[in-house]
Amino acid sequence: MYMGNSTGDRPSTPLHSVSVAGAVVREDGRLLTIRRADNGRWELPGGVLELAETPEEGVRREVWEETGVHVQVSGLTGVYKNTARGIVALVFRCAPSGGDPRPSDESTAVAWLTPEEVAERMSEVYAIRLLDALDPSGPHIRSHDGKRLVQAR
Repeated sequence: MYMGNSTGDRPSTPLHSVSVAGAVVREDGRLLTIRRADNGRWELPGGVLELAETPEEGVRREVWEETGVHVQVSGLTGVYKNTARGIVALVFRCAPSGGDPRPSDESTAVAWLTPEEVAERMSEVYAIRLLDALDPSGPHIRSHDGKRLVQAR
């Protein structure tokens, strides 16, 4: 079945990107974060899923590239859609399994933050992704417009 455009003239291709991110939680409850090189904002490590990789492979690759930390992926904690940019992000809870935290070309700093520090330093749309990973009732499904969570009706 085709997803048609609004006029019904011809089939259209949805323009979505899929990204993956790691909610890396240490035994002491601290969460792995990066300060992005492109905009200076604190976020969880992640990026665009490549065509030939599984979501779990993508999470392991992205976390390693951006932080120098190897992880074991334990499960999906949330699905988040940026409605303004057409990005669907899959967030997975992970445990660190080796490596030494270090900045990269994509990050200017790497830090292990408490949940309180996450809420203070990060914008709501990214902080919620990490905080949802601590909630065992997930996975959570949320949408945002790039600035604020969109409330379900």
